[in-house]
Amino acid sequence: MVTKNISSVGRNGVHDFVLIRATAIIITLYTLYMVGFAAFGPDITYASWTAFFGQTSTKVFTMLALVSILIHGWIGMWQVLTDYIKPALLRGLLQLGVVALLLIYVFAGFFVLWGV
Repeated sequence: MVTKNISSVGRNGVHDFVLIRATAIIITLYTLYMVGFAAFGPDITYASWTAFFGQTSTKVFTMLALVSILIHGWIGMWQVLTDYIKPALLRGLLQLGVVALLLIYVFAGFFVLWGV
């Protein structure tokens, strides 16, 4: 009988491995996208920044990156805390705190992005 750990995002270790790699690729592509805008775009002013983030494609890509950071952070946090924090109560509280913070980041990003 296989026990599912509710703290883990994936179904098993292979699924977590694939999720970590996929989210890392998305985060890297988003970083390159942002660096490309800063390096090769117009001078960064309020108007250019607002126009850049006003594009639907940038909003969607940013939300995809934020959700990727959520998944990546959740799995990474779960792996590290499971390996190094042995008291179950402390580990659970730390996991809850990190997941709550990651969710706040995603929701804050959503409201900031779609408010532009």
